[in-house]
Amino acid sequence: QVQLVESGGGLVQAGGSLRLSCAASGGTFSSAAMGWFRQAPGKEREFVAGTSWSGRITDYADSMKGRFTISRDSAKNTVYLQMNSLKPEDTAVYYCARSPFGVGSRRVEEYDYWGQGTQVTVSS
Repeated sequence: QVQLVESGGGLVQAGGSLRLSCAASGGTFSSAAMGWFRQAPGKEREFVAGTSWSGRITDYADSMKGRFTISRDSAKNTVYLQMNSLKPEDTAVYYCARSPFGVGSRRVEEYDYWGQGTQVTVSS
């Protein structure tokens, strides 16, 4: 059974940084893509960033490019999201997810396993 467990969320001031972690276990990830999504209150869940399990290919939503970096540590089966220059509009629950379809998957429907989410709150 695939399990994804996010951590690293919290409260940070605008302009600050956070690093989210997603520990993956219980399944096959070598051919999968891993993605980060976020969902703010009253809004749809949106794609943030994705990576191949090898880490060689990454994909970012346009609004995150230059501020967020996705990476992975294959030895630890963990995917990270480094978030810099955070803004109040980045406030959301952030989710880690696995897609069997590879990098380039940006729709929620293309991901089959999800973590429970971690709250990120950016104060102004």
